[in-house]
Amino acid sequence: MSSLAERLGYGEEARILIINCDDLGMCHSANEGVYESLRDGVATSASLMVPCPWAREAAARYRGEDVGVHLTLTAEFELYRWGPCTRSPSLFGGDGGMAPTVAEAWDHADLDEVRRELKAQVERAILWGFDVTHLDSHMGTLQLRPEFFDVYLDLAVDFDLPIRLSGASTQEVVGFPFRDLAAEEGVVAPDHLVVTNGVGSRRVLERAVMDLRPGVTEVYVHPSTDHSEIRSFDPNWADRVDDHHLITRDSELRAAIERSGIVLIGWRELRDLQRRARSAEPAGAQP
Repeated sequence: MSSLAERLGYGEEARILIINCDDLGMCHSANEGVYESLRDGVATSASLMVPCPWAREAAARYRGEDVGVHLTLTAEFELYRWGPCTRSPSLFGGDGGMAPTVAEAWDHADLDEVRRELKAQVERAILWGFDVTHLDSHMGTLQLRPEFFDVYLDLAVDFDLPIRLSGASTQEVVGFPFRDLAAEEGVVAPDHLVVTNGVGSRRVLERAVMDLRPGVTEVYVHPSTDHSEIRSFDPNWADRVDDHHLITRDSELRAAIERSGIVLIGWRELRDLQRRARSAEPAGAQP
């Protein structure tokens, strides 16, 4: 079988990179940082947090950029809360917002309510006018538990969208064959995912550019502009501001990408590849 790079029209040894901006819609500072990163920087895609209060502003600023849905079941900030679009009882934490941790979401979320909520998030993004390019999961909530992954994969199939997954070598660690299951359904995912613990991606991204493997790799950043808003609720605000500087103003990063011969793409290329493959299937055929 051809590699993902070859299916996209590149050579087998091509090194291809998606630089995704997570947390679009989280707040006004994030909206400014993400769109500046897409329009003036080296970022190639972004992911929208639909339940957040500033997601509607993100929609108003949208100009057709490569934007997917950052499927959200948690609200991790002590001083800044958001709740589920569907107001589903099991998706609330104890203080009126979504669960503050992944573990709490796993412990208390009813899977039927999870499915309704996440479907509503994708549908709302489409209603707002986004040409949704992919799905990924805020804080990895949907990627690490089989029962939550089932919902994630079903959404990818229903909306015919590619998804963020960690690399094949992590299947044994996680404990179930999530990449194999996605492939069986014809759902595309990058070959590799560069994971950042928390926010602040400078060292991770710089190292990824130096050591990028053949195939398609995704790395994510969290760019925000520097305002009192982001400082007021996020203890890690400086890392988000540094991500914004890295993506939009760091000439050394841009030069390193150009010198390395890395190809930058967005998620739209993966989505279009997936949809072409599905449209070519004989009527009634299973992926």
